[in-house]
Amino acid sequence: MLPDDAPLDLGLYSDTAADGLLHDPSLYFNRELSQLAFNVRVLAQAQDPEVPLLERLKFLCISCTNLDEFFEIRAGAVQHALDVGGPLAPDGLAPSALLSRIHDEAAALVEAQYECWNSVLRPAMAEAGVRVLARGSWSMRQTRWLRAYFRDEIMPVLSPLGLDPAHPFPKILNKSLNIVVVLKGRDAFGRSGGLAIVRAPRSLSRIIQVPQRVSGGASDFVFLSAVLSSFVDELFPGMEVQGAYQFRVTRNSELFVDEEEVDNIALALRDELAGRGYLRAVRLEIADACPEPIVNLLLEKFALAPEAVYRIKGPVNLNRVIQVYDLVDRPDLKFPPFQPRALPGMDRMFETIAAGDVLLHHPFDAFTPVLELLRQAAEDPAVLAIKQTLYRSGKDSAIVAALINAARNGKDVTAVVELRARFDEEANLGFADRMQEAGVQVVYGVVGYKTHAKMMLVVRREGRKLRRYVHMGTGNYHAGTARLYTDLGLMTAHPEIGNDVHLIFQQLSGLAPSMTLKRLLQSPFTLHAGMLQRIDRERAHAEAGRPARIVARMNALNEPQVIRALYRASQAGVEIDLIVRGACTLRPGVPGVSENIRVRSIVGRFLEHGRAYWFANDGAPELFCASADWLERNLLRRVETCFPILDPAVARRVFDEALENYLDDNLNAWQLQPGGEYRLVERADDALPHSAQASLLAKLCG
Repeated sequence: MLPDDAPLDLGLYSDTAADGLLHDPSLYFNRELSQLAFNVRVLAQAQDPEVPLLERLKFLCISCTNLDEFFEIRAGAVQHALDVGGPLAPDGLAPSALLSRIHDEAAALVEAQYECWNSVLRPAMAEAGVRVLARGSWSMRQTRWLRAYFRDEIMPVLSPLGLDPAHPFPKILNKSLNIVVVLKGRDAFGRSGGLAIVRAPRSLSRIIQVPQRVSGGASDFVFLSAVLSSFVDELFPGMEVQGAYQFRVTRNSELFVDEEEVDNIALALRDELAGRGYLRAVRLEIADACPEPIVNLLLEKFALAPEAVYRIKGPVNLNRVIQVYDLVDRPDLKFPPFQPRALPGMDRMFETIAAGDVLLHHPFDAFTPVLELLRQAAEDPAVLAIKQTLYRSGKDSAIVAALINAARNGKDVTAVVELRARFDEEANLGFADRMQEAGVQVVYGVVGYKTHAKMMLVVRREGRKLRRYVHMGTGNYHAGTARLYTDLGLMTAHPEIGNDVHLIFQQLSGLAPSMTLKRLLQSPFTLHAGMLQRIDRERAHAEAGRPARIVARMNALNEPQVIRALYRASQAGVEIDLIVRGACTLRPGVPGVSENIRVRSIVGRFLEHGRAYWFANDGAPELFCASADWLERNLLRRVETCFPILDPAVARRVFDEALENYLDDNLNAWQLQPGGEYRLVERADDALPHSAQASLLAKLCG
């Protein structure tokens, strides 16, 4: 293990002239294209007949939602780079060329999504008694009911807009459902028909359940877009509807607040949120049958190039069919329910943690101990202070409620709230206000750096001394995602870890100078260099003829210096196994560079979210868990924590469950090939089938 005072000087590990080969763009995949490839792997779950039918539907919807977010954030950033210029990524792909590649690969993904829906899932669901009815398949009775529903529930909230000089093209909200209508004839004022826009308010459900008395089945559904298109003529009496085509525009959703120029980031963010839905357009989805002149008109109105168009063979908002999953009570079509493992001694959390470090492996271990620690701290007279980071916590968070209760009970409570958590900004502003009203000291982190660290600190008086209890994790303090994401959490009363966490909170809430941490690595100060040091140490072991190995698990990898360090280690003979859920810009298997590096991605029932980094260290292994991926933003532009697993038994469990178990997976594992494609791992003839997630369910929740 490195000594506590070992210098963490990034300059020691910067690239040298001998690394010129390692800068070759051909050694790096493009991050955006790699992220698209991840959604292909998600869609593969929807195409897998071994997955329960409604779970396949959910995977299809996840792939669609992920693609929406990709355009809102990643493609939007590429478009911005094209507009203003900027340095090329290590792969050397120019923004203009990248946008073209994004269009081609996203179009292929969209085609596969709708093929899966139209030809596979929709028919299979109908056969199982869960019907999503197409327009041409409605019976007369269903049509009558849907027309009445349109008149009673939909038409009163619609405001159709005929386009003319007095009614210019309206502002279209990001990802909203719209219908462009072609009209012929004259209205009551004698105005000639042309085009009209019908916008579907977000108050309307996108999926309509047809009553059993109408359909004769309890699980019949219709898309709102189909109802609008079918009865849109009722909005234009006396005129002939010659065509109705649904469309949806996706806009860049990345908020920009110049923190150096504002006095109050919360007020500035509220102003930005008000306009988020109308930022620059990046994608137009439109019905496949829409005439070219109308498509061109929409492109002009949204200032989009032709390659931004995606013609859709179905509903433009396909991801909204996810509502069917919750509306249908069919356990036979879903994954079997499971009960997360309870922690023994949960009624006395301080005693349990004081007796030894506690590992929580979610969702297999319950998230309840985290809530219980905070709840008991809020009620315990011996607890003096609670400090907490909050990145995403949900709208009705039990964590927030406990912090408010603690403040009302006289504890000194500090919450570091990250207002810029993407798509959770509004929710975070809301609960930050609630906590401040209750007496919680709310701070918004550090200007210019998102606070992504996951930490809780409880200070308790025990006899004549103060003792610190800590929870640190790889995932957010969100009870809902703790049932859906795989994450690792550590509860400990280790004095040095507690002191390190205390110092970081001081740094976040005050104006603390640089500091030396005993056990933790922290972005943007020591985590990047600390990882580079340990990778380089494995290289030195290999060069000296000693066994050397690295096993690392993360959500994404793109930091160039880390990648080059891994290449150098591979060249020296270090065996490297990387478990990377999503985007990976490292190219494995290149002779002379990365032939000792293997990259796999696991896609299964739960979203892989844990980060764990293991270094063999010549028989004295080090194991860390972290809030940070090996991404540039996490290592260099965020506040992150990376915490060691010091208890040997706990470290063994993390290695067995979260690393080795995943390297043994031969059912849900995809291997990244040197050419950039992912292939499902082939199971050897003599190997038993093994799913990492299923094995943990059986072992911990059985």
